[in-house]
Amino acid sequence: MLRGVARELLRAPLRRRARALHAGLPRLHGGSEFLSNPTISITWKNKDSDEVTTDAHIGMSLLQVAHRNGIDLEGACEGVIACSTCHCILEDEVFDSLEEASEEEEDMLDQAFGLTHTSRLGCQVKITEDMEGMVVTLPAATRNFYVDGHVPQPH
Repeated sequence: MLRGVARELLRAPLRRRARALHAGLPRLHGGSEFLSNPTISITWKNKDSDEVTTDAHIGMSLLQVAHRNGIDLEGACEGVIACSTCHCILEDEVFDSLEEASEEEEDMLDQAFGLTHTSRLGCQVKITEDMEGMVVTLPAATRNFYVDGHVPQPH
């Protein structure tokens, strides 16, 4: 079957061939290497205090989990510690269990809207088994210095 499909693609005009090669479902950027890992449950609380519970694969970052589950966590720099748009507020127990934030992360957190003593960047928090049932609170707003009003979409 596969050989027949490949043969048909090669016979198709170039423009049709290019379209056919991209006919699969879109994949979100990052995190696919963790999809075979066990999952835990995380509850996300938005600015209106609405709560959504999602599954999170061990090893993913909070930003990757948010993007895979349609949670409104921006991540303008796509997780390279160059912005504060994935700012999350963690519970005290979870925050205390994490390694200290790097100097780069702290520099970006200084730019975050609504900073608290348990704030972290979602791109820097990796999911572990002991985070089962944690609640992640999203701030009421973010500061995106890239372009006011620009909201990047995960790829």
